[in-house]
Amino acid sequence: MGYTAIVDYGVGNLKSVANAMAYLGLSTRVTGDAGELERADAVILPGVGAFPDAADRLRQTGLDRAVKAQAGRKPILGICLGMQLLLDEGTEVRPCRGLGLIPGRVERIRTELKLPHIGWNSLTFPNPCPLFRGLDEGAWVYFVHTFCAVPARPGDVAAVTDYGGPVTAAVQNGTVFGCQFHPEKSGEAGLQILRNFAALC
Repeated sequence: MGYTAIVDYGVGNLKSVANAMAYLGLSTRVTGDAGELERADAVILPGVGAFPDAADRLRQTGLDRAVKAQAGRKPILGICLGMQLLLDEGTEVRPCRGLGLIPGRVERIRTELKLPHIGWNSLTFPNPCPLFRGLDEGAWVYFVHTFCAVPARPGDVAAVTDYGGPVTAAVQNGTVFGCQFHPEKSGEAGLQILRNFAALC
């Protein structure tokens, strides 16, 4: 039986993601081993905290190379900070290189509303994306963030939310996906997104 590797590089919210996948009857392995990522059917890159700390941890463990090696070979899903790390560069604290799997930068949300953005917001879908099959426009999901992705290509934006202005909520480049929100904390809509991701394997 295949499994989804949940990347453990010391800064991820691993348990809630693993629990949501288990609830759906999907097999996972929480791992920091590059060989486990190679053997997995899919990869999830979670993350919490600051972009440069997480990027440094990925490089220190060699998991940056391991994740990039799987791009184009199997589905990859970045969640929250894990999504931000998929882009070329982050600007939180200091400029810092990301994984470069989706062209663009991570910038502070441009809004007059309170930051961090915490809570439930609805989604719109400017471009087709298999993660959102079965979901209607206006589906509600749960966010916790101050920075957001600014993809270089409009076609890579898979979902948008509004927080005093448009905010990128999800991205896609081929088999590389990212959700700024937490699908594992987003009720039935989030579970459907995880089902759709698993179905890509």
